[in-house]
Order: sequence, then structure tokens, then C-alpha cells
Amino acid sequence: MTTSPTSRQISDPTHRPSRRSRVWPRYIPLVGVAIVFIFPLLFMFMSSLKPDAQILADVRSFRAFLPVGELSTDNYSAVFDRVPAWRFMANTIFVVAMVVGFGLIVNSMAGFALSRLQWRGRGIALSIILATLIVPFETIAVPMVWWVAKLPWIEFQDFIPTLTTGWLNTYRVQIIPFIANAFSIFLFAQYFKSIPKELDEAARVDGASWFTIYRKIIVPLSGPAFATVAILTFLPVWNSFLWPIMVVQQEALRPVQVGVQYFFQLETAWGEVMAYTSFITIPVLLFFLVFQRAFVSSIASAGVKG
Repeated sequence: MTTSPTSRQISDPTHRPSRRSRVWPRYIPLVGVAIVFIFPLLFMFMSSLKPDAQILADVRSFRAFLPVGELSTDNYSAVFDRVPAWRFMANTIFVVAMVVGFGLIVNSMAGFALSRLQWRGRGIALSIILATLIVPFETIAVPMVWWVAKLPWIEFQDFIPTLTTGWLNTYRVQIIPFIANAFSIFLFAQYFKSIPKELDEAARVDGASWFTIYRKIIVPLSGPAFATVAILTFLPVWNSFLWPIMVVQQEALRPVQVGVQYFFQLETAWGEVMAYTSFITIPVLLFFLVFQRAFVSSIASAGVKG
């Protein structure tokens, strides 16, 4: 026979479970997943401080994830002696900044046109854009190399414009082909659709142009979408390896991912490999930490609004 709680027990706040006791069990699986994803990063950072012999000796035990043994920064010093790491990093930061910056402008304006403007063929244009997502980059890489080798460009020599041919071994070949992105356009278009169109109508009544509506209404209300696209654009450009190794042969123009192959040309030094990968991973972690709140907010709002 069960006994029902008395009115005193119900009204007594000491008998009510605290909010913390009700919430903390939900975080147990999340903490477990986080630990699983942290282990590879922890192994990489710890191995970057150890000599090769100790890395191979610790790899079969939990010591591989702990700062034990002979720890030093010799691997990091060897990295900068073997490759121009700072030059590779500067190249990558410049390329990423250009692609992300121009990509946010171009893709958001395209998404605005597809979601807010009424024009004939809008649905067909969006379908064609989305159809490009099913084409793997590897299938068009070789034709793209042929095209960029034939494209013209205007260069200024002593303030005199000169028409040249070919984009190989330049920054522009790493930037311009990746500014427009079908998935980014789709994300912007879907997010912009969730913004009430009554704002557009009110602005149009006040005499605002479509560009003014985009700049002063849509963009300020779409911070999470911009942060999400920035992250999703940043990661593939930062990790780009196939395209730069095909179109950039000059060492002074290469990005960081191409630098990884330098450590496998002769005898592999695993400590230096871990040090270099740690060096190029830190900016990615910092970038995500800066934009993570807006990224999560965008995902959450997309889930609520459908």
C-alpha cells in the first residue's frame, strides 16, 4: 500500500528535487562523448612533446595521453627548421580570410535573392545550385586545373596594366574558385525564409531599396547564419590539400596542409609530425570557440523553425 505525500511535504521546498539534481544526469552521456573526441587531440598534443622512441613505447598504454617521460619542445623547434611553417600559416590565414569574407557577402546576397525576391526561374536556379552538391570535387579537379591555366588576368607592372594568361602559382587560384558555395547559398536562403517578410514590405513602403533591406534588416537579424556559414567555409578551406598541391608549386605560396607531406619524404619523425599538426590545429580550435555560441544558436533555431 502506497502512501500519498502530505500537504506539508508538498509545500516544503526541502522535499522538492533541486534543478541541479534533475539536470546533471543529462550531461553524463555528453561528457562521455566529449571525452572520446578529446582523446585524439590529447594524444596529439602529448606526443608532440615526446621523442619518437617514447611515443612508440607509450602508444599501447594510457601513458600516451599523459604528460609523462622526457618532455621538451624540441619537436616544435625541429618543425620550424624543416619547413617554413610561419609562411605556410600566413598563406593559409590570408586565403581563408579572403574566401570566408567574400564568401559571406556573395553567398548571402545570392541567398537573399533566392529567398526574398520574386523573379521567374527562381526555383529552377535553386535546383541547379543544389544539384552541384552531388558532384564530387575530385571529378572536376582536373578540368578546373586546365581552365585556371588558361584564364586571363590583368597585372600591373609599373602602373601599366598587362594581360597575362594562367592563374597557376597564385593566391587567386586558391581563393576565387571557392568563394561561391552551393551549400552556403542554401543555408542562407533557408535562414532568410524564417525572417518575416512583413519587414520587407514595411521597408519598401518607406522607400528602401532591396539592397538597403538586405544590409540594414536581413544581415543584422542573421548573425547565427553568418557564423554557421563562416565555420562551415573555414574548415574545408583550412584543410584543403588536393587543390593546392595541384595548382601551387611555389613553396612561398603553399598552405599549411601541404606542409604535412614534408615530414614523410625521408625518415618519418613522428614527434615532429605531431608538433606540426598541433601547430595547425590550434587556430581551428580557437576559431570554433569564438563562433560556437552563434553556431549552436543557428542549429537550434533551424531545428525549431524547421
